[in-house]
Amino acid sequence: MTDNFTTLFNTYSWEQTKQSIYEKTARDVEHALGNSGKRTLEDFKALISPAAAPYLEKMAQLSRAATLKRFGKIMQLYVPLYLSNECNNICTYCGFSLDNKVRRKTLSSMEIMQEVAVLKEMGYDHVLLVTGEANQTVHVDYFKKVLELLRPHFALISMEVQPLNTEDYEELIPLGLNTVLVYQETYHRDDYKKHHPKGKKSNFEYRLETPDRLGKAEVHKMGLGVLIGLEDWRTDSFFTALHLNYLEKKYWKTKYSLSFPRLRPFSGGLEPKVEMSDRELVQLICAYRLFNEEVELSISTRESIVFRDHIIGLGITSISAGSKTNPGGYAVEPESLEQFEISDERSPSEIEEMLREKGYEAVWKDWDCTLQ
Repeated sequence: MTDNFTTLFNTYSWEQTKQSIYEKTARDVEHALGNSGKRTLEDFKALISPAAAPYLEKMAQLSRAATLKRFGKIMQLYVPLYLSNECNNICTYCGFSLDNKVRRKTLSSMEIMQEVAVLKEMGYDHVLLVTGEANQTVHVDYFKKVLELLRPHFALISMEVQPLNTEDYEELIPLGLNTVLVYQETYHRDDYKKHHPKGKKSNFEYRLETPDRLGKAEVHKMGLGVLIGLEDWRTDSFFTALHLNYLEKKYWKTKYSLSFPRLRPFSGGLEPKVEMSDRELVQLICAYRLFNEEVELSISTRESIVFRDHIIGLGITSISAGSKTNPGGYAVEPESLEQFEISDERSPSEIEEMLREKGYEAVWKDWDCTLQ
């Protein structure tokens, strides 16, 4: 077993991997669909390839059956709580980028509790804490204080902040940190550097090895993903699957989730290099489910009402609702800078009603935690 994922990652060529995906044939797709055992990474390549497009209905049927078998007709609901838009990084696709000249804000303890009051009124028991990457203000001590504030109010606390060291995670987990999301953004090394020219985030390897540090800290769950639109989505998704496969084998005590953020408009704007259609996103979600029946799959309010309503039942196990992507957005300062624009603005109660009409039950906290 390799020391970290970078060692394995360096044995792969982006261009050769991309070529391999695009050369997959209908026969490869049929073999992958007919593989009733555990599907391989080569099967996954076939399922995300252009050759799989005519098989989408079959993929959707199999994905739906696998999801129902493992997760039943329940859907996790979570809500992001943006604590800060301060950031030391320059990222070409993010409204919080250092070179975006806007007013910055980090919530105080009192402001956080004002936000919490609104979230609890909505019914939430699962909160996702989000910040920019600013080590001077939103650092480990700040996160400790926030976790101590929030732990009495939420059954599950997730976090999407700057990558930390193993010992930092080991300090935060006993304070109530359950899940950490860390997206590579893109596994294309050169394009990664182009989109992250300044700040700690420009260190490709440090970010790439964050899930290894989380695994060593024995976090309950970690989330992976890329920002769809920065690079060829098929190749990026293969490397995400490779990363997931590696982590599940090495850190088998930890659970895993995947998200599918497509590049959305923000203050400053970056046009996607690669457009991904709704149909292609359905293909990708189904491919991940057929590749891994245990992984949780999440879709956010970045996506449209129509898309989110139709994807229920095809593989997704977790959705956000009523989201605000700016610090203080729920109560304190609704007009502060958003990280990106949301598309589905329905309230949590409206989402719960939609789920009920489809025969699904909304779960307001992590079901694994309720079993412990």
